[in-house]
Amino acid sequence: MILKQYLFFALYCFCGIVLKGTATKKARGAQSQFPITHNVTVTQGGTANMTCRVEHNDNTSLQWSNPAQQTLFFGDKKALRDNRIELVRASWQELTISISEVSLSDEGQYTCSLFTMPVKTTKAYLTVLGVPEKPEIDGLPKPAVEGDEITLTCVSYGSRPAADIRWFRNEKEVKGAKEVNASGKTFTVKSSLQLQVDRNDDGVAYTCQVDHVSLASSPRQAIEVLEVHYAPRVEITPSLTFPQEGDYLKLDCVSKGNPLPEPVRWTKDGAELPYPDRMIVEGRELTITALNKTDNGTYRCEAHNLLGGSSADYVLYVYDPNALEQSGPDHALIGGVVAVVVFITLCLIIVLGRYLARHKGTYLTNEAKGADDAPDADTAIINAEGNHAHAEEKKEYFI
Repeated sequence: MILKQYLFFALYCFCGIVLKGTATKKARGAQSQFPITHNVTVTQGGTANMTCRVEHNDNTSLQWSNPAQQTLFFGDKKALRDNRIELVRASWQELTISISEVSLSDEGQYTCSLFTMPVKTTKAYLTVLGVPEKPEIDGLPKPAVEGDEITLTCVSYGSRPAADIRWFRNEKEVKGAKEVNASGKTFTVKSSLQLQVDRNDDGVAYTCQVDHVSLASSPRQAIEVLEVHYAPRVEITPSLTFPQEGDYLKLDCVSKGNPLPEPVRWTKDGAELPYPDRMIVEGRELTITALNKTDNGTYRCEAHNLLGGSSADYVLYVYDPNALEQSGPDHALIGGVVAVVVFITLCLIIVLGRYLARHKGTYLTNEAKGADDAPDADTAIINAEGNHAHAEEKKEYFI
């Protein structure tokens, strides 16, 4: 009887363990049968791969549906007639489809369904990036005039999300004012840059650059080179610092302006050049050959363009070569003066040294005659004080 009860209890425990294990496996199987998906981001015009996986599947079909809840694929069977949608892989554990030439209208939430009882679903969001168009720069006058205030505008269409616009003056970034407007599913981005133009802006490249996540490391940009017209400025550069009689002198009239001032005009003392055979003008240069004293005076270069004129003066003084040699420094005289100064300095040093050597040992002694023979200290001090009158006798000299 006891043996039967023991066998019955053992059988009961064994059945309980088996049933518990079966329930655990079913629970784990139910968890592993849940479909797994991932969100996808793709650039407009690209291809999106949508994947749905199940770790353990008991031969249950998988299905993909679009945001409008239209079935795209049920297992390996295509349900929607769209040539852009194709099957990549179909098995009991995975269903992957591809959507080519993706447009902004394809963006949304896609559903993967596992047809168990009940049906299990998972969502995956498809994000489509709108690629911004190449920017355009407006508002650039051709040409601009020095002193003008202009506004450059850069516009880019079709970005999603909104693009970013940056301005560069040559290689240096400058700040503009940004404006974003929605246009359907995309954005129009505009940036303005205000300038007061001067001659330093002539030939400067202004770049509008569009940055966007869809462009990765290849931003789109537009470049405009600014042309500025300005009145000329004139400088005269001589070839000699001290022109002498008989020399060959060249005066270069450096005139900067846009348009370039051509030709320049040379005058002397407010009149035409007096000696055209020796005073030759070639382009901007005035050459004077065989200089002499009659060439002294004020030479002026004048330059003009459509925006105005400018002039510069050069005062010519022709030196006498002999006078320059005579007025040169007398090296012998300078050498004599230096020698005298050195000799006097040495003499002063010797005299001062002997004086200091003779007087550096003079001092007054506190010893007084008879102090050693005093019977006590008080008497010695009194004797010492009494001998101050003989201080001059106690001077000692050390030589």
